[in-house]
Amino acid sequence: MRVRPRPWPGAIVLLAALHLAVLSAEFFAPCAPDQQHRDAPYAPPTRIHVVDAAGAWHAVPFVYAPAGTPGADAREDTSRRFPLRLLAAGPGYRLAGLVPARRRLVSVDPPARLFVLGTDRFGRDLWSRLIVGARYSLFAGLLAAALALGVGGLIGGTAGYAGGWADDALMWAADLFMSLPWVYLLLAARSLLPLDLSPSVALVATAALMGAIGWARPARIIRSAVASWRSSDDALAARAIGATPVRIVARHLVPLAAGVLVTQAALAVPRFVLAEITLSFLGLGAPEPAPSWGTLAAGMIPPGLVASHWWLAAPLAAMVFVFVLYDRAALALERPPAWHVLTPNGR
Repeated sequence: MRVRPRPWPGAIVLLAALHLAVLSAEFFAPCAPDQQHRDAPYAPPTRIHVVDAAGAWHAVPFVYAPAGTPGADAREDTSRRFPLRLLAAGPGYRLAGLVPARRRLVSVDPPARLFVLGTDRFGRDLWSRLIVGARYSLFAGLLAAALALGVGGLIGGTAGYAGGWADDALMWAADLFMSLPWVYLLLAARSLLPLDLSPSVALVATAALMGAIGWARPARIIRSAVASWRSSDDALAARAIGATPVRIVARHLVPLAAGVLVTQAALAVPRFVLAEITLSFLGLGAPEPAPSWGTLAAGMIPPGLVASHWWLAAPLAAMVFVFVLYDRAALALERPPAWHVLTPNGR
């Protein structure tokens, strides 16, 4: 019997590891995301060496301090090496925003600097801002998707199970929301809120707006799944044995809806992440100096700037990587196990 293999669930594992890592993003950041090095605007990525100027190899990677202005040239002072330090104490921060901590994964002693992906126009380390900004953008998408899928699942499940006028009214509301230009509606709704919100309040407000607007599509999908089950033999059998509506919902509809919503979540989260990036790009998301992938993307303006400072395009590469992971995760979730999938000729 020939079967179609199930996709490797590595994308799901990588996504889980990525979200856990960005929760403690400051640990992986060599410096604070808002720390400015005014003498090093648009500095290129720091070169990490294992061979010194005399040609000798070293087991511990090291960097050199800049010989001139870091943003003006790439000259290095090769008279002294600065080894990379693991788990060294530095300026304090809060791990996951809660636990006070001082250790960072990698750092160097001053006057050397470690700019993994270079700096922006204010001399802020782009790598530190990228991984800390990932927490804002990714979790804004997750919160918005959770809200949209929760509201959509409740409305769609009610419409599919009740049928009749309730089904017609709820699906009419869903069709109305789907027909609206939600991008412009989201921009208009966010512009009504103050622009000087704190990053945490801005995250919750942005996620709430996106979730309130994006519930219609999952509601339609859940309604179709529940309505299809309502006319199936399983539904007839459940009613024939006297199952109560509560038992039907708990034993049949909730597992059915959960399976559909999990797959929809993998498809919906990237759309909401992209919506948050758009808002921040236009100045309606995370307020400066708090990092977001949208504010980092805005740093690439004017377009010709990236041609001479290629590291500014790192947020775009990160977006593509995360969106591809979500796409592969959705494919892995929507396919049934291999032993249930036969070829069309049944062999």
